[in-house]
Amino acid sequence: MVNLETHIDQVPNIGPAYQKKLKKLGIATVHDLLFYFPQKYNDFSDIISIDKVKNGATACAQGRITDIGTTKTFKKWMDITEATIEDHTGSIRALWFNQPYIEKSLKEGDFVCLAGKVSLGKGGIYFNNPVYEKINQESNTRDLTPNLTHTGRIVPVYSETRGITSRWLRYIIKPLLSHFYNKIPEILPEEILKKHAFLPMAEALWQAHFPDSFESADAAKARFSFENLFFLQLNILRERSMLMQKTAPPCPMDATLMQEFVASLPFELTNSQKQCSYQILKDLEKPVPMSRLLEGDVGSGKTVVAAMAALSAIKNGYQVAFMAPTEILAGQHFKGLAAMLEKFNVKIGYVTGKESKMRRGLTSSEISKKDLLLDLEFGSIDMAIGTHALIQKSVKFSKLALVIVDEQHRFGVNQRAELTRNKKIVPHLLSMTATPIPRTLALTVYGDLDLSLIKEMPKTRKKIKTVIVDPRDRNAAYNFIRKEAQEGKGVFVICPKIESSILNMEDRMTTGSFVPKNYNLFSNNETKSVKQEYEKLSREIFPDLRITMLHGKMKAKEKEIIMLDFKKGEIDILVSTSVVEVGIDVPRATVMMIEGAERFGLAQLHQFRGRVGRSDMQSYCFLFTTDPSQLNRKRLKALVDSDNGFELAQKDLEIRGPGQLYGNQQWGIPDVAMEGMLNIFLVEKTRAAAKELLEKDPELKEHPTLLSALKNFKQKIHFE
Repeated sequence: MVNLETHIDQVPNIGPAYQKKLKKLGIATVHDLLFYFPQKYNDFSDIISIDKVKNGATACAQGRITDIGTTKTFKKWMDITEATIEDHTGSIRALWFNQPYIEKSLKEGDFVCLAGKVSLGKGGIYFNNPVYEKINQESNTRDLTPNLTHTGRIVPVYSETRGITSRWLRYIIKPLLSHFYNKIPEILPEEILKKHAFLPMAEALWQAHFPDSFESADAAKARFSFENLFFLQLNILRERSMLMQKTAPPCPMDATLMQEFVASLPFELTNSQKQCSYQILKDLEKPVPMSRLLEGDVGSGKTVVAAMAALSAIKNGYQVAFMAPTEILAGQHFKGLAAMLEKFNVKIGYVTGKESKMRRGLTSSEISKKDLLLDLEFGSIDMAIGTHALIQKSVKFSKLALVIVDEQHRFGVNQRAELTRNKKIVPHLLSMTATPIPRTLALTVYGDLDLSLIKEMPKTRKKIKTVIVDPRDRNAAYNFIRKEAQEGKGVFVICPKIESSILNMEDRMTTGSFVPKNYNLFSNNETKSVKQEYEKLSREIFPDLRITMLHGKMKAKEKEIIMLDFKKGEIDILVSTSVVEVGIDVPRATVMMIEGAERFGLAQLHQFRGRVGRSDMQSYCFLFTTDPSQLNRKRLKALVDSDNGFELAQKDLEIRGPGQLYGNQQWGIPDVAMEGMLNIFLVEKTRAAAKELLEKDPELKEHPTLLSALKNFKQKIHFE
């Protein structure tokens, strides 16, 4: 008996080869198939008589095949299948190229519906590779159209993969929809359906795939966009509610200690830093777990705020875990926090997958990982700084009160659980990000976190001058870079990838491998690579300067040495991939040069730009692009015109959509929910509905179908 959870290998007409291909699309069950929504629709609903078909139009017409055959062109490299179709008003040809199998599908005398582009050839106008559909009737009356699937209606077009076409998906999905039409349970509560006038589940599914009109398709999309965002909000609010029922170590704020810390800093805190610090320190006083996102633009001073929170927890007799996404950033925090906390007798440990260190003040010493882990477990280390290594089972804290995670977005939710295995007391969580989160995303993906915003930059910072460099001005940019480097300032050069496909192509040429006939070995459109650019800059452009490259395939120790040398001024130009995107602090760096800027999102470009301008020196960001399209010009111009990360993140969200911006494949969030995040009104509406429902029924005991669907939804999404 086929049901919604039936695996696709039990569905008729889906063999092993198709099963593998469907898996690439994330389809494993009947439910997955039915909820695999179209990307767009083709409007073939207006069936016209053949005499009204015009050149250059997209048309749909019906008629009987009077002749059909396949020939080869004189060069014998292309099959052309040609058919003549006529109705009571006239006849028209249809041509299909390299599809000889069509002659086996369509026969003389068949009644067909054709839809597609109309072109003009030597013999007059013709349908060019049209979509076709046989009609097993002897007439062409309009009452046939409701039975059509691929033509004569609004036709769904799906995201495809090799071997899986939209035509095949329609062929498989339509009978399943018919079979399950009255068997798919309604998930949304009745009061929500009525309040928002949503289509019932069965009707919404049908209209999503085979809509009667574009209005019906929009109505179906509205229902499923709401449903998926509603699930996200329910999940987040329930998690937050459960967390609030747990106990956390209260850490009363010592105002005198905080004043001493602020006075010890070599700079003055901004008003935003002071406000955020106060919010966090007051949260730490509570016996319930803090869940707070500290959001501030690149270079706004989030680490100082985190240091104050850590110091407060430590001086209350507890431990702190500080996690960073990369070893470079973790090492930087290890040194930076040790310097900030030097006068306060804080013992700091450093743990990554490959090394471990101990530091009290500015005195650092190597320590075996075994000894460090013992010190952590017995409470003689106040703060552990590291990468994901901190959540290994071998890492145990005796009295953990605060978890700080940097640039990991949703990293903290599951990892906090790992850090508190078998513990009744849950630590506070402070998550930090320099990637500005648009309000729509903040309310959905980060809806369980309280938000603290650092809106100001340190007063000594100057606005970074950002320029889109015309290819004709490249040499002028190089001359400017040489001048900056000769004055002892640092230069970043960012490339989209590590190795060049040009180099790969050269390798293939030397081994006699196939090279495309029209391949331009030295095309200007080639994506710049770190290795290629390093060779070019060091040999041809700046042979007099000290140039080094940095990328993610290097060993951690090697990367650390390079960054330290660059920071100290022993390297003039650092050619790198996006490994420097997050958190790298080199005050002497004044130039950020980005090759292939169109290949990065606005938020990422803003992150790169934030690697310079970290002192009182004037800094510059040069954007090079090989794609002059209007869309890329618009995006890069937005970066030039604004240094506000929040504005840029919103523009990036609007231009690229949240799926591309933050990776829907990483999250597992459905496309309809991703698109829904662009609509702040929909986000707020789903959040309000989720709150209202949970206030009445916190455990969802009165909504078992919704609870079951929510559990399934939760299994499929993840936020890391």
